[in-house]
Amino acid sequence: MFVDSHCHLDFPALTEKFDEVLAAMQRNQVEQALVVSVTLEDWPRVMQVVERQPHWVASVGVHPGYEAVNQPSIADLLERATHPRVVAIGETGLDYYYQQEPLDWQRERFRIHIQAANQAQLPLIIHTRDAPDDTLRIMQEENAQQCGGVMHCFTESWAMAEAALDLGFYISISGIVTFKNAQQVQEVATKVPLDRLLIETDSPYLAPVPYRGKTNDPSLVVHVAEKIAELRGITVAEVAQSSKENFYRLFRKAEAVVQAAQVL
Repeated sequence: MFVDSHCHLDFPALTEKFDEVLAAMQRNQVEQALVVSVTLEDWPRVMQVVERQPHWVASVGVHPGYEAVNQPSIADLLERATHPRVVAIGETGLDYYYQQEPLDWQRERFRIHIQAANQAQLPLIIHTRDAPDDTLRIMQEENAQQCGGVMHCFTESWAMAEAALDLGFYISISGIVTFKNAQQVQEVATKVPLDRLLIETDSPYLAPVPYRGKTNDPSLVVHVAEKIAELRGITVAEVAQSSKENFYRLFRKAEAVVQAAQVL
């Protein structure tokens, strides 16, 4: 019923209790997870986790917050993108919250990911924090609308969300929407067209209320759906169904993975 469109199940906080997490996902009817890459060095670990379940999928990319890692080339990303379980490029983007200029390396890395996504014809997973103008400018300059993608764990303004929507992107809402002081995220969650909305945990981080401060996992994406349903005045089932349909519409390779798993 539910899809977690962005999680880090390969991180030790979750792999150390993998069976417990899997059981919780099954109880909460979280049937699909996209395990997102943050470095090339750790990408094999991502794939090892994904291959433990026949229908889970992955991405390949290098997070903008990791400076002291191998900088990816377009060829690096394209080679890994041919794997049948890799359905997206990222996460990539810009993060100006923790790091200070000069950040040319971050902007160049972002451009490389967009170029690779356009060549691979796979959607992007974009992380943006405190960098709205540069994020949108680079997306436009590199024709990110050709591949499309999702603005994950979105925390920026509705104006930025509108600009991303105009470029054909989806908006993904995390457990932050349940936080009392998250009025900006809640506004976005009510205004995004239902056919362009995804839900995620970004686990093991950002556990939703009432689990805030604890280790997050994909089973808790149901609380994101519940809060969005409350804000929009619709049912949880509507949020679950629309976000699931949106997920498979955006990440087109994921549907083939699920169909192959059903044959096994």
